[in-house]
Amino acid sequence: MRNDKKYDYLLIGAGLFNGVVARHLTDSGKKVLVVEKRSHTGGNVYCENVEGINVHKYGAHIFHTNDREVWDYVNGFCEFNRYTNSPVANYKGELYNLPFNMNTFNKMWGVVTPKEAFDVIEKQKKAAGTEDREPANLEEQAISLVGTDIYEKLVKGYTEKQWGRSCKELPAFIIKRLPVRYTFDNNYFNDRFQGIPIGGYNVIIDKLFEGCDIRLQCDYFDHRKELDQEADRIVYTGPIDRFFDYSLGELEYRTLRFETEVLDEPNYQGNAVINYTDGETPFTRIIEHKHFEFGTQDKTVITREYPAEYEKGMEPYYPVNDDKNQQLYLRYREKADELENVYFGGRLGEYKYYDMDKVIRSAFDFLDKLDKNASA
Repeated sequence: MRNDKKYDYLLIGAGLFNGVVARHLTDSGKKVLVVEKRSHTGGNVYCENVEGINVHKYGAHIFHTNDREVWDYVNGFCEFNRYTNSPVANYKGELYNLPFNMNTFNKMWGVVTPKEAFDVIEKQKKAAGTEDREPANLEEQAISLVGTDIYEKLVKGYTEKQWGRSCKELPAFIIKRLPVRYTFDNNYFNDRFQGIPIGGYNVIIDKLFEGCDIRLQCDYFDHRKELDQEADRIVYTGPIDRFFDYSLGELEYRTLRFETEVLDEPNYQGNAVINYTDGETPFTRIIEHKHFEFGTQDKTVITREYPAEYEKGMEPYYPVNDDKNQQLYLRYREKADELENVYFGGRLGEYKYYDMDKVIRSAFDFLDKLDKNASA
């Protein structure tokens, strides 16, 4: 390393990936500078305290994993509660349990045994003609998995709002599988470990970045020349196409808009997450944040979540992982691999929708390679 620079590492973006990297580097005695364009650290897991309630500012974040190493890691920073994700679907006033299970099937068809439910789904799949051929689009893929009734009420409208186009225009691989359980189990995730940090995600984030120099409301691209002179190495977690000034073209995303409201009542909907699966309701879900931590406050805070078309300058949330975008990403990845001492990671740097545990695992893998290269 050169001795004329103040920092060993410049971390661009203060989300979960760089938080794990920052903690490791700082514990290893490295000097780290973090720049973040937002007014806070934590990326999309940031929580804002409103009326004593930890509000998930950028949508619901429920930690779940089968990775014991990752689970032990996050529990080293704070205690997790026993929250279990059991969302409810609202279709024009009809309420159904998610994931699709015996409670769902009983409400929809009046069936009471797993065999009865299985037979209904198989009959609908056969009538739709999706049994013995490769699905041509998302609609055919969904019907081949869950039949027509569940598709029409609980999949179609929600998915079309989420992606902004007809299910017949969406590729089948977007829904590789849909959870169908012939049990009375409302736990959405199959993962062994699940919960919410007691006190919110900021408890973890603050400890991850402790010991770093942090510059908030600092857009790397507004100060790129001088920031590049601050450190020997860069870990970049922003959009990979922007790093290269969109020289090969722009990657596509979907974005989200949030409407948050404080209500003068203790309990608005009785559940943390209710999905609105009809096509007419403009938002996809309502989040009632206090239920993540079993809150008993006199007031409540709800957030309506609206998917939207992404335009440059908006916050990119969901990569559009079709073949066209994936090929473009791989071309950017080739350019990234040619750079020395610049590393790309996280949801935007890798153009991949990550669950939180997978982000942490990706950061672990990156740090393993970094340490091996340093000792080689």
